[in-house]
Amino acid sequence: MAKNMKLKNVLTLKEALVNAEINGYAIGSFSPRYTPMIRPILRAGQKTQSPVIVQISEKELVRYGITPMEMAEEFYHAVEEENITVPVVLHLDHTKQLSIIEAAIEAGFTSIMIDASEKELDENIKISKVAVDIAHTRGVSVEAELGKIGTTDFVETDTDEELYTDPQEAWRFVTETGCDALAVSVGTAHGVYHVRKPKIDLDRIKAIRHLTPVHLVLHGGSGVPAEMMKEAIAIPNGGISKVNIATDLELSLLQALGREERMTNQECKALVQEQLMKGRNAVETTVIEKIEHFLGSTNKAKTFQLT
Repeated sequence: MAKNMKLKNVLTLKEALVNAEINGYAIGSFSPRYTPMIRPILRAGQKTQSPVIVQISEKELVRYGITPMEMAEEFYHAVEEENITVPVVLHLDHTKQLSIIEAAIEAGFTSIMIDASEKELDENIKISKVAVDIAHTRGVSVEAELGKIGTTDFVETDTDEELYTDPQEAWRFVTETGCDALAVSVGTAHGVYHVRKPKIDLDRIKAIRHLTPVHLVLHGGSGVPAEMMKEAIAIPNGGISKVNIATDLELSLLQALGREERMTNQECKALVQEQLMKGRNAVETTVIEKIEHFLGSTNKAKTFQLT
């Protein structure tokens, strides 16, 4: 197991989101997609004194050629070597296979996401409950998804089909699965918005919040206007507490390198030092911008009591 139990600032997702909800901000769940880009995410969190979540999905593991253990080892090495003291979470994003969830937990991930959202409600509940049981016995938090969140690039999900989360179903889902966080479909999509414009159904979030106390997650945070996001976060009694941001980071990296095509993780690791520094600086700048102008999490690290 890669997890270093001595690192008191490495938290579960539930521990982090309780604080976010109480203090009225959202934590960015940033996907580096390449292990060398973990460090700029952590550095940005340290510079802004903001909690951060580092995440990777099942499809990203495959597409970029990374194992859960490689991801975890680089994460924990970076936390120690960069002297990161702000609260951090290592999260497995959209995952359908229980074997990958178990591998991530063994590697030291402190949070996992089971995504059975393509199934009918009863089957989604059944599968998600199994994942919750596996993770909770190991002290790991669980995010699940209800509804279908569309996509434009298929990096995280298989279809661009979208189905908004039903508040009544959300109450049943959370009650029966015992999940710690719920990804809701309220208008955003994974990837870059080319034609459609991002939107957030605030009334739907309010209805879900009214019926269930679970921490709410917004996927597809890249490209959403800051003011729209701030409204979703500021909903009374706790709006959105976790926002996933992936595409904006990769676009920053590729633009800094003068590239259009994605790399594999090995290609990224093989970059010359000058290119690697350019890429890391671009990613760090993007993360800082999201923290300061999008999430409201600047200086929120001081609100945690790390013991």
